[in-house]
Amino acid sequence: MGLDIADKLTPSKAPFYGIIPGNASTPIGIVTLPVTFGTPDNYRTEVIKFEVASFESSYHAILERPALAKFMVVPHFVYLLLKMPGRTGVLTFRGDLKKSFELEKETITYASTNRLPNTLGEVLVVAKQLSASGMEIPTKKANNSAPKPPNNVGIKAIQLQEGDSSKTALIGTGLTNK
Repeated sequence: MGLDIADKLTPSKAPFYGIIPGNASTPIGIVTLPVTFGTPDNYRTEVIKFEVASFESSYHAILERPALAKFMVVPHFVYLLLKMPGRTGVLTFRGDLKKSFELEKETITYASTNRLPNTLGEVLVVAKQLSASGMEIPTKKANNSAPKPPNNVGIKAIQLQEGDSSKTALIGTGLTNK
């Protein structure tokens, strides 16, 4: 984006996923910057944390849910539309469908040329070890305990699901107001 933020970076070791299919990326660091949307007459400014990555992408910045929540954005992904409150009214931002399509094609091309790690083999080895260890998948057991009314109350049991005695409701007569 053309910003000199090297002196503002704080370390980050948490990798993130989903930008390049199949690959994880460890950010160079985190930078906190003020972000402003709008015009001088009607605008909105918030301070947002960004993870800085060292790979090529068709995006300069990706605003995730915490940033959208901070701006109180209402997105409509089908129409590439964002709305948020400004100082004097609603701010509306429209995306360019053709430009988005071209950038998406560029991202897919970039992702397909990168080497994906061979994690499928590693997952298969771990899965075989788990099944060999005799781990048992827990099953949900039926709850056979039925509600018990006080002794001095007349009750009627109503079966809520035919054929399943565990699904029973008790209706009482002579109950107190408690």
